[in-house]
Amino acid sequence: MTRVRARVRIDPEVSVFAMEELWYDLARWPAFVDGFGTVAKQDAGWPRDGSLIWDSHPGGRGRVVERVTWFEARTGQDADVEDPRMTGVQRLRFAPGGATLELDYQLKDYNRVLNWLFVRRAMGDSLQRTLNRFRIELEADAQIEPD
Repeated sequence: MTRVRARVRIDPEVSVFAMEELWYDLARWPAFVDGFGTVAKQDAGWPRDGSLIWDSHPGGRGRVVERVTWFEARTGQDADVEDPRMTGVQRLRFAPGGATLELDYQLKDYNRVLNWLFVRRAMGDSLQRTLNRFRIELEADAQIEPD
């Protein structure tokens, strides 16, 4: 498996509760999840357990299935992830002052050179774009909340 990781610093004034609330609000995903199109199916227990199935924009990843394998409130979530080209494990962690998103993945049609030259970087860049946008959304929320 190949591992890619993204991290983002978030204003320490932003609570872990606010991070978690934004991340699990699927209505807000179009604003920060890279390539996100629409939710196809959400199990009643998600984000604590169950699955989330979503579709990317045309030309993107296609249908993405996320099956929750671990959840801890105010800490994060692990999920088995699959799309038409890869399978993997995604780990999300919240902490005061930041968030981390990590993906261990295996391409279904594995080509080591292609993975090293193109796919690995693209996956890492996508995770980083997601977290950067996530931070922007959190900071915007913090600015509009009354003191």
